[in-house]
Amino acid sequence: MKILLISTQDYIHHPIPSRHHYIFEELGKRGYEVHVAHFHVSRGERRYTDLIVEEVTQFNFTSPILHYVSNAPYHYYKFNQIIKKFKIDIVVGAHVLAGSAMIRAAHKNNIPVVFDLKDWFPDSAAAYFGNKFAQHVVRKSVWEITKNNLQNSDYITTVSPSMVKKLKGFGFESELIPNGVDTTLFKPILTKNTWRKTLGINEEDYVIGFIGSVENWYGINGLIRAMPELLKFNPSTKLLIVGDSLFTNYMNDLQYLAIELGVNRNIIFTGAQLYKNLPKYISCMNVCTIPLLPEKWRAIALPNKFFEYSACNKPILMTPMPDVEDMGEGNLFIYHNQKEYISEIKRLMQYTYKFSIDASKYDWKNRADSFEKVFNKVLASDFKKKNGF
Repeated sequence: MKILLISTQDYIHHPIPSRHHYIFEELGKRGYEVHVAHFHVSRGERRYTDLIVEEVTQFNFTSPILHYVSNAPYHYYKFNQIIKKFKIDIVVGAHVLAGSAMIRAAHKNNIPVVFDLKDWFPDSAAAYFGNKFAQHVVRKSVWEITKNNLQNSDYITTVSPSMVKKLKGFGFESELIPNGVDTTLFKPILTKNTWRKTLGINEEDYVIGFIGSVENWYGINGLIRAMPELLKFNPSTKLLIVGDSLFTNYMNDLQYLAIELGVNRNIIFTGAQLYKNLPKYISCMNVCTIPLLPEKWRAIALPNKFFEYSACNKPILMTPMPDVEDMGEGNLFIYHNQKEYISEIKRLMQYTYKFSIDASKYDWKNRADSFEKVFNKVLASDFKKKNGF
């Protein structure tokens, strides 16, 4: 089977791998010929891939909006060219603007499209704008394009039960394929933890941790504002923030806030780190956090962090997320506001929680199995006949 993948990000330079990296690298190992479009937006270190990288960038703008708008006609031209040249069997993607070009090119060549809605794009795109009017315009525009993409796709997959329900409310049927975890990478570190010493953390320190994109939809500022009171309760409290901002100044704002509150000596900002090293950082944490803020996002969220923290057998303190709570295995603790966050941390500090979570069922190989079944279904003769292929 020959597949053209149109992911939502710069596949080989974006610092944080998405579900598509894990799933399609696995499919490549299974003998599928996977061609992946490269949008040269990011400027990070090049990630190794076994997939066939297809350059589809004409104008190298680093601004995502400018990049994808200016390159839209070229994307359609390149996708059409790739499909014809390599005799692609199926196109799968999860992009907004490039998704439209992907669908047009696929249907011009009479091949099916699987749209993998791995995020609620209208809200996630609007989150990068501080101006309310700009947020409204972006949200509405992105929804119209996304709706058109969904209407013209032949099969839809998505990441959480609530997202399946949300799509059904708009009249779209979809199949649930959740996010997952690389269990060869994310697992408990059972040997003596020397990574704490590397970071300047003492063995007796109580470490509250966060890993991921440092952006304002995560309430990391609340974690910092809680530090003065937590330090009064336990002077050995540390906050470990692993990651960086991609398109905003949120990281700078957090560093200034830490200085302003006089707690900067107890907060470690590591900046962006190699993905393969994240389990070492997680091993330093007594409790891991998912402080997701927007209520609309929490209602449909099932983030990778849950799987990664859980695979390392860590307790997780998070804002309410129904789909995550349904999957938790005793390691989830919920807070609704700042007062509850502080109270939960104080309570967690007084007990030693040990978990033994079987993360194998969350492994990306299982998610690749699910996509394999979807592709076989979409390429089956009865499906193709029913949908006019």
